[in-house]
Amino acid sequence: MTQVLERPVRLEPPGEAARTARRRSLLEGIAVHALGVAAALFFTLPFVFVVLTSLMSDQQALTRDLVPDTWQWDNYRRVLDTPGFLTWWRNTLLYAGLGTVLTVVSSLPVAYALAKFRFRGRDLSLMLVIAMMMLPPQVVIIPMYLFWAKQLDLSGTLWPLIVPMAFGDAFSVFLLRQFLLTIPDEYLDAARVDGCGEFRTLLRVVVPMAKPGIAAVALFQFFYAWNDYFGPQIYASENPGAWTLSYGLESFKGAHHTDWNLTMAATVLVMAPVILVFFFAQKAFVEGVTLTGVKG
Repeated sequence: MTQVLERPVRLEPPGEAARTARRRSLLEGIAVHALGVAAALFFTLPFVFVVLTSLMSDQQALTRDLVPDTWQWDNYRRVLDTPGFLTWWRNTLLYAGLGTVLTVVSSLPVAYALAKFRFRGRDLSLMLVIAMMMLPPQVVIIPMYLFWAKQLDLSGTLWPLIVPMAFGDAFSVFLLRQFLLTIPDEYLDAARVDGCGEFRTLLRVVVPMAKPGIAAVALFQFFYAWNDYFGPQIYASENPGAWTLSYGLESFKGAHHTDWNLTMAATVLVMAPVILVFFFAQKAFVEGVTLTGVKG
């Protein structure tokens, strides 16, 4: 018979295995944090460059210097003193603020009906909403412009952009509907048993539980309106008094194409509100987008 010699198994001491696991965990943590820092620098450095350039003098802007020799805070005052800049701010706040409120108020009941009601044609209605999401605005811009400009004589104003938001938005309806599906029907049934009608159930039960989804939709709409360039260019370009920041910034850049410090200062003033809004509302925004729903 052939003897099979078994190779002895080397057993590591328990302390050595624990040290190896801790070392591996430490290296993995360092690698993950290094990637996170690299990604943060990748997204942050352009904004830092814009801010630093906005605080430089005319002669130092776009040189090899990375830090201003003298911090020119007066650049922001010069931008704010530019004729029309504060008007662009007011118009943008009106467009973004009122448009966001109208979008949320008009889209929430539709989303509630598509999520919680059972009626004939519900699936077809949802398909139409999704189809509207895939329809580019450029497809209907000519008939819409003729309607607002020729029939209602509202060209040169922002009302052709604000008024349609009172009739809902396809993306907002779809996002809210997906979030409302995560709300258990038992809560709504309990409210109905207590005598609440559908409108009161929507206000008293659904809205408090859907705050993350509503916040996400509101932020999406606010960012879209604040950064919108195409709409104001079509409807408000002929009237400088109705320009928004996104459209007025292009005119400001053309008038100060050699003053890069002022151009960067104007850019910071345009970006700052959006960054601040997202910074303070990011928790609700992320929770709403991920559709976490009701937490037990």
